[in-house]
Amino acid sequence: MIEAVLDIKQWGNNLGVRLPAAVARAAHLHADQRVRVSVENDRVVITPVTDAPLSLEQRLACFNPVRHGGEVMVSPAIGAERW
Repeated sequence: MIEAVLDIKQWGNNLGVRLPAAVARAAHLHADQRVRVSVENDRVVITPVTDAPLSLEQRLACFNPVRHGGEVMVSPAIGAERW
């Protein structure tokens, strides 16, 4: 069993803890991975989130033209484009 005693630090308005590389490797965690943090019986539990990749239809359903900038129209045509 790999374990470490760590200090909790202030990180903006939140608290944070850094996982040692050996702990992260043993738990199969990596940088930029999404995890779920929960409290169970007074213990903090970190669980990897294994979301299935979204289909094209699901990704397009999440598209918001106002938020994501919509389609850009360039005028006048630069090359052989026809509008």
